Amino acid sequence: MPSTLPVPSELSTIAEQSWERLIELAPNLLEQLDPQQQLQSKTAFALSDFIARSCISQPGLLSDIWQQQLLEQPLNEQQMREQLSATLAEQITDDGAKKVLRQFRRMQMVLIAWRDLLLKQAVTDSFAQVSAVADSCVDCANQWLYKRCCSESGTPSDAEGNAQPLVVIGMGKLGGRELNFSSDIDLIFCFPENGETQGGRRSIANQQFFIRMGQRLIQLIDQTTVDGFVFRVDMRLRPFGESGPLAVSYAAFEDYYQHHGRDWERYAMVKARVINQDLRFDQDIQAMLKPYVYRRYIDFSAIQALRSMKAMINSEIRRKGLRDNIKLGSGGIREIEFIVQTFQLIRGGREPVLQTRSLLQALSQLSEHGELSEAQTKMLREHYLYLRQVENILQQIDDQQTQTLPDTSGDQQRVAWVMGHDNWESFYQQLQQGLTQVNACFQSAIGEEEQEEHQAGQEYDDLWHCGADREALASLMSKHVCSEEEQKARVETMYHFMHAVEKRQIGQRGRQTLERMMPSLLQQLFEHPQTSLVLPRVMVLLERILSRTAYLELLAENPASLQQLLRLCAGSAMLAQKLASFPILLDELLDPKLLYNPASEDSYAQQLREFMLRIPPDDMEQQMEALRQFKQIQQLRITAADIAGALPLMKVSDHLTAVAEVIVNAVVEQAWIQMVERHGYPEHLGEQQRGFAVVGYGKIGGIETGYSSDLDLVFLHNSDSSTYTNGPKQIDSKQFYLKLAQRIMHLFNTRTASGVLYELDMRLRPSGASGLLVSAIEAFEQYQVKEAWTWEHQALVRARVIYGDAELAESFAQVRHKILAQPRQAAELAKQVQEMRSKMQGHLSRETEDVLDLKQSPGGMVDIEFIAQYLVLLHTQEYPQLSKWTDNVRIFESCAELDLLKPEQAQGLSQSYLDIRDECHRCGLQGLPRLANKAEFKQDLSVVTDTWQQLFT
Repeated sequence: MPSTLPVPSELSTIAEQSWERLIELAPNLLEQLDPQQQLQSKTAFALSDFIARSCISQPGLLSDIWQQQLLEQPLNEQQMREQLSATLAEQITDDGAKKVLRQFRRMQMVLIAWRDLLLKQAVTDSFAQVSAVADSCVDCANQWLYKRCCSESGTPSDAEGNAQPLVVIGMGKLGGRELNFSSDIDLIFCFPENGETQGGRRSIANQQFFIRMGQRLIQLIDQTTVDGFVFRVDMRLRPFGESGPLAVSYAAFEDYYQHHGRDWERYAMVKARVINQDLRFDQDIQAMLKPYVYRRYIDFSAIQALRSMKAMINSEIRRKGLRDNIKLGSGGIREIEFIVQTFQLIRGGREPVLQTRSLLQALSQLSEHGELSEAQTKMLREHYLYLRQVENILQQIDDQQTQTLPDTSGDQQRVAWVMGHDNWESFYQQLQQGLTQVNACFQSAIGEEEQEEHQAGQEYDDLWHCGADREALASLMSKHVCSEEEQKARVETMYHFMHAVEKRQIGQRGRQTLERMMPSLLQQLFEHPQTSLVLPRVMVLLERILSRTAYLELLAENPASLQQLLRLCAGSAMLAQKLASFPILLDELLDPKLLYNPASEDSYAQQLREFMLRIPPDDMEQQMEALRQFKQIQQLRITAADIAGALPLMKVSDHLTAVAEVIVNAVVEQAWIQMVERHGYPEHLGEQQRGFAVVGYGKIGGIETGYSSDLDLVFLHNSDSSTYTNGPKQIDSKQFYLKLAQRIMHLFNTRTASGVLYELDMRLRPSGASGLLVSAIEAFEQYQVKEAWTWEHQALVRARVIYGDAELAESFAQVRHKILAQPRQAAELAKQVQEMRSKMQGHLSRETEDVLDLKQSPGGMVDIEFIAQYLVLLHTQEYPQLSKWTDNVRIFESCAELDLLKPEQAQGLSQSYLDIRDECHRCGLQGLPRLANKAEFKQDLSVVTDTWQQLFT
C-alpha cells in the first residue's frame, strides 16, 4: 500500500517541474491518464529523478505503464526472457541489440522502482526482480551474440566436434539473486573444453573466440549510449583478476582455485551461480568450486581471513573519508554478510544445508544449528532487510550506485518519506539503533583483529625463534628444572619439530598462524606439570598438521581447545596418537560440555542415524568414511570423560560396547541394502525380516569392549538351500547370506582415510578359519553338539546376539543354553580347562620374577575368565539361570547366590577382575604394554590363585 504521509512540499515542487516538461513533450497524457493516475505519477516523479527522467526521455513509457496495467502484473522471468530474445532476434547489428537491451532494462527498472517506492513491494521481491532482469539481459545477449560470433568465426568445438558455449558465472549479489537496484554485476567467463572453431574461414582457438566474444558481450551490457547502459560489468573476480585472460577453460578454472585461490575469493565463490539456463553448466561449476569453498573440516581460517578483509575495508573508509555508508560502515550490510558467510565457510563443509547462495536461507539455518541465537537471527534478518530497502531507495532516486546517506534536504526527505517517517531525524535515529545492534552481534560472533589474550614471556618467544639449533635450544631450556636426561629428550623433541617447520612447505598463512600460537603454546607446555609426557605428544601432533593450516588456526583461534588438547594428551598417549593420525577429531575440542559428557548408551543409534543423514545414501565411500568418523568422535568423547573421571571403568566399557553395537547394526543394514538391490530378498523372509544374526563373542559379548578391542563375531542365518532370492539376479539363499557376510567384512576392513572400522576376528565360527563364513542356525547347533572343543564351549559363555531378528536371536539363546547345560564330569572338565590355560600361558605370557603380565600371569585376567567359564559349564545343567549372563561380574554374583562360591570369594574375584582390568585400561590409554609390578597386585593375585587351587586341584 502507498504511504499515507503527505508528500513534502519541496518534493512536490520537484515533481511539478518534471511533470510540466513531460506534458510539453506528450500533452495527450492529460487525456489518457485519470486524475488518480496523474497524482501517483507525480508522486513517483517526486521520489525518483530516475523515473521522471526515464518517462521524459521515452514519453510512451508512462502511457504503457498505465494502459497495459504493468504495475499490477507480477514479473514472469520466463516470459520476460522469451520477449527479449524475440526482440533481439530481429536485430542484425550490435548497436541495434544495445538499443533493445537498454530500453528493456529501463522499462523493467522503472516498474521495480515504482513498486518499491510507492506500492511498498517487499524488498525480497525487489531482489528477485532486479536479479531476473540482469539474468535475462546477460543470458539473452549471450545467446544472440554467440550466434553472430559463430557465423563470423565458426563454432568453437571440442576434440569430438561438440559445440562449446560461453558459460557466464554471476558472482556476488547477482549470484545469490539478491541484486540491489543500481548494482554493478560481477561476472566470470569460462567454457568447458579447449579446441578450435569449425566452419569458419579459418580456425581459431576456443579461448581466443571466447575472449573476443566476451569483450563484445561486455560492450553490449556495460557501454553507455544515448539510451544509457544495461548494467555496469566488473570482471575483476575472474582467475588472476585483471591480469588474467577474460575467458578460461574449465580445466584452467579448476586449477586456479585448487592452487592459487585466495581467502577473499572463497567468500566471493559462496554465491557463484551460472546464468546460462542449462542447469548442467551450474552443476559442473559447483562441483569444481565445492572442495575449495567448503572444507570437509571445521575451517577457522575463515575468521582470520574475514578480520583481515574487514580491516582493509575500515582502512578504505578512513582513507576515502566515507561517512554514513550503510554497506561498508559499522553495523552495515557488509557486516551481516560477513557474519553469515563466515559461518558458512567454517561449517558449510560439515553442514550441507549451509551451502546456499541465499543469505536469508543461510541465516535461518545458523539459528537452527545453534551458531546464532533465535533472537540474533531475527534481529539480523530484520536489519538486513531494512538496510537493503534503504540501499534500494538511495539508488532508485537517480539510478546511481551509492550506499551513502544523502546530505541534501530533498533526498533526505525522499528516504524518510518512503521509510514511513515524517522527518529525517526520526529515520536517522532508528537507523543508527539498528546499526549499533548489528555491530554488537558482529563483534560477538567475529570480533576485530585483536592482540593475543595470552602473551607469552620473552624466553618462550626466544625459544620459538631460535629454530633448529640444538645448542640454542639447550641453553634456553637449561632454565627449567629437570634431569640432564630429560633435558636432552626435550631438546631432541624441539629440534625435530623445528627442523620440520623449516623444511616443510607450510605456506604464508600457516607460518603466520604458528607465529601467533607457538610462543604461548610453548609456555603452556613447559609450565605443564607433566611436560615430559605432553611435550613430545603435542609436538608429534603439530608436526602432522603443519601443512594443514585450518587445524593450526582452529587451535590458534580457540585457546580453550588448546587447553583441552593438553589435558587429553597428558591423559592418554593412545588418544594423542589418534588425534595426530586423524586431525578431523580436533573439531570435537571446541565444545567441552559435549566432549566430557558422552551421550547416554541408548542414544548412540539415533546419533548415528542423524550423523549419516548428511551423507548421500548412494555414496558408499562417504558412508564408510562417515562410520569411521562417528566411531572416532564417540571414542574421543568417551576417552575424555574417562580421563576426567566422569566415567568409571564399567561405564567406559558399556559405552564402547554400545558404540560398537550400533556400528555393527549400521554396517549390516548397509550391506543388506546393497545385496537386496542386486539380488532381491530371500523368499523365505516375512516383512521386515532379515533371517540373519551377528553373535558377539569375547569382549563385545561380555560387554567389556576396550578402546582397541577387535570384534569377535560369528554370522548365522535361518535359511535352507531350497529357497532363492526374488531379484533380477537370483541366487539361492545360502549364497545370498554368504555374499552378505563377505560384504559386511569388506565394509569393516576397507581402509579409508580414517582407517579400518574395526578389526574383525571370525575364528570362533564353526571349524574356525577353515569353516564357512556364515552358518545356518541348525548347522551351528550340530557343530556345537558333535564337534566343538571345550574351549569353544568356554567361548560360548561370553556370546550373545548383537544384531538379528528376534526369532533367530531366541533360537541362538536356546542353542547356547543347551550347549552350556550339557552334563559334564568335573574332573574331565577341569583337566581340559587347565590344559588350555597352560598352553596359552606358555605361548603368550611375558611374566618375569617381578613383572606381572596382567592378562596371562597366574592370578591374572585370563585365570579369572576361565574360573567363570568353568563354573558355568559345570553347573548350568543343575542351575539353568547360570547361562543368563555373559559378563564375569554378574556370573560371579549368580554363583554366590547359588552357593557355588562363598560371597566373599565371589566379591574378591569380581574386585580382582576390576582392579586388573582397570590397570590394563590405564596401560592402554598411555600406550604401554599390559605389565605391572607384582607387589602392587599381591592381594588380587592371592584371591584368584586360591580360588584356582580350590577348583582345579
